[in-house]
Amino acid sequence: MNNVSRRHFLKLSTAAGLALTAAPFPSLAASAPNPFNRKGKPRLRLSLAAYSFRELFPIMRGKANTKVPAGKATDMFRFIDYCAAQGCEGTELTSYFFAEETDEYMLKLRRHCFLRGIALSGTAIGNNFSHPKGPKRDAEIALTKKWIDRAVLMGAPHIRVFAGVTKEISRAEADKLVISALEECCAYAGERGIFLGLENHDSIGSADTLIPMVKAVNSPWMGINLDSGNFRTADPYKDFAECVPYALNVQYKVEIHDGTGAGKKDADLKRFTQILRDGGYQGWVALEYEAKEDSMVAVPRILGELKTLFA
Repeated sequence: MNNVSRRHFLKLSTAAGLALTAAPFPSLAASAPNPFNRKGKPRLRLSLAAYSFRELFPIMRGKANTKVPAGKATDMFRFIDYCAAQGCEGTELTSYFFAEETDEYMLKLRRHCFLRGIALSGTAIGNNFSHPKGPKRDAEIALTKKWIDRAVLMGAPHIRVFAGVTKEISRAEADKLVISALEECCAYAGERGIFLGLENHDSIGSADTLIPMVKAVNSPWMGINLDSGNFRTADPYKDFAECVPYALNVQYKVEIHDGTGAGKKDADLKRFTQILRDGGYQGWVALEYEAKEDSMVAVPRILGELKTLFA
C-alpha cells in the first residue's frame, strides 16, 4: 500500500468511526425499511426444519416422547449431520426437541454446525402472546427473551414466534397484547442482533391479518416467518405473494389448505418458488415436512426437488 492510499484509508476509517459514534447500532430502528428493501437477484438458500422428524426425537417440549419407533431415535447433532449429508446449506433447530437448555448445550450445537459446514438458519419456539395481562403472558415474554439469548449463543439469526390463541379475551384485545409483547421482545432482540419472524399460524390465517400486525410492531428486527402451508384462504398463493416482501424466513410445506376448511391438497412448490423469485426474496427456505408419507422416504426426495428448483 503506497502512502497516498494509506492516508486515504485512514481518512475513510476515521469517518466510519465517527459515523458509528454518531449513530450507534440500536438506532437502526429509525431508518428500517418495511417491507424489506432487498436489492439484486433473488437468493434462495435451502434449509431443513427439525420438525420434519418430530416423531424421532426422544424429547418433545421438555417431556419424554414415548412414541419414538424402536431403533430410530435421533438427536439434534445427528439431525445436523443429516442436513449436511443431504447437501443442505442450513439447518433449522426447533426448540421443542432440545435434549438440554443449558448454555453449554447451545455452544456444542454451534460448534457442531460449524464443523459440518452447516449454517444455523434459525430456531423456532411455541410461545403464546395472546394471554391476558398477568403471569401467563409475562412468562411467555420471558421465555421468548430466554430463547433470544440462546439464539445468540447458537449463532441462530432468526426465531420463529407465534401470536397464539385465547378463549379468555376478544381477538381484538388479544391482538393489541400480541403487538405490545412483540414490541418488547423485538427491542430486546434488536440489541442482540436477532430477528423475530411472526408466523401465519393459530389466529393468523391470512395476509390481511399478518401484515398489519407486523407493521404495527414497527421494528427493523420484526418480519414474517412465511409458512406456505398455513394460509386458510381461498387463494393461499396470493396471500403468500403479498407476504414475501416482509419475509425473514420461509418454510415450505408439501400441502396447503384447500380453501374450503375441509382438508388439504398438494402444494405447487414450483409455483411458490417462482413467487419468491418474483418477489426478490433473499434468504432461507426451510422444508418443514408434515405430510403422512414416512419422512425418511419423503424428505430426501423433496429436498432433491427443491435443489433443482433453487438452482
